[in-house]
Amino acid sequence: MTNPYSALLSILGLRAAPGQVPANHAAGFLVVNWAFAFGIMSTRATKIRLGLDHNVSPREDLSKYGEAAVQSGKISRRTLDRLKRQEAAHANAQEGYSLFVAAILVSLYAGLPNETINTVGAWYSVSRVAYSLLYTYIEFHHLSYLRSVAWWSGNISCIYALVQASKKL
Repeated sequence: MTNPYSALLSILGLRAAPGQVPANHAAGFLVVNWAFAFGIMSTRATKIRLGLDHNVSPREDLSKYGEAAVQSGKISRRTLDRLKRQEAAHANAQEGYSLFVAAILVSLYAGLPNETINTVGAWYSVSRVAYSLLYTYIEFHHLSYLRSVAWWSGNISCIYALVQASKKL
């Protein structure tokens, strides 16, 4: 019977059976992280549901209409603050995506092993999801440092990939 942990590592391309090369999931990690950064983290669906979405200038919805929605009782202050944090996390995910793309492409060009590329992809993905959740839902200053740890973790994964690639180029 196979170990479920080993099976998961094989599926993710982080380990392969002896004599085999794991699949390269670089393209998958790029697509998933793009969808996460540009779609999943968006506040658009929530703003539509709450009646705060204005398609003419959706980037200004919370700054233009958020306070009025709180004052009228349409949403709570806590909800508005959470949406603002989610918008910031969404913007940060978009900003960070280019470093991830560069790290993956340079890793592929340098011919890094698939295990390394997949490890970087998984590491970055987990870090970005953690960062986004921590940023969106943590309301207390002393816990906000967890968000910083997750942010650095994602960036360190990319820096690691670039350093490993530079050793091969």
